[in-house]
Amino acid sequence: MPITAAHIRTTLDDYLDAHPEEKVPLASLVELLDAEADLTSRKEFRGHVTAGAILADPDGRILHIRHLALQCWLLPGGHLEAHDDTLSSAAQRELTEETGIPTCVVTPADHRPIHIDAHHIPANPAKEEPEHRHFDFRFLFRTSADVIELQTEEVTAATWRDADTIADVALRGRVLRALR
Repeated sequence: MPITAAHIRTTLDDYLDAHPEEKVPLASLVELLDAEADLTSRKEFRGHVTAGAILADPDGRILHIRHLALQCWLLPGGHLEAHDDTLSSAAQRELTEETGIPTCVVTPADHRPIHIDAHHIPANPAKEEPEHRHFDFRFLFRTSADVIELQTEEVTAATWRDADTIADVALRGRVLRALR
């Protein structure tokens, strides 16, 4: 069963219960849910949901990938697909697709996202996409495995970095607390 608006709302509500200070920054996501926007569709250019994975190794390092189109280092993740049934499983699928690390060697750290990042995506004329917004539900996972095979259509490199190098201050703090 595909991810539903009810699942997105439940996951968001659970997250906001744990992080009430983020109600204002995520108000536009709530508004889109209230407007019954199809947040699982890449064609919803007011904003749509994506799923991201923060993968920690036993030393507390976090996996970063070099994104081909954006030419920058990011955390693994991407768009939802019709066969995804939860946001967490979508994040894990993206992780496996981009790195080849199988789901059987990856353990979710929690049922709720560790962070929800709202960010703008620049227009992409080649894909006929205007500037739009992503609401990235990020989940923390743990593994002792290493990258197996990069998805070369999207990823050019992978590296493990210390968790204290995560640029987003809120995400960095939550990851460091979770890894203690």
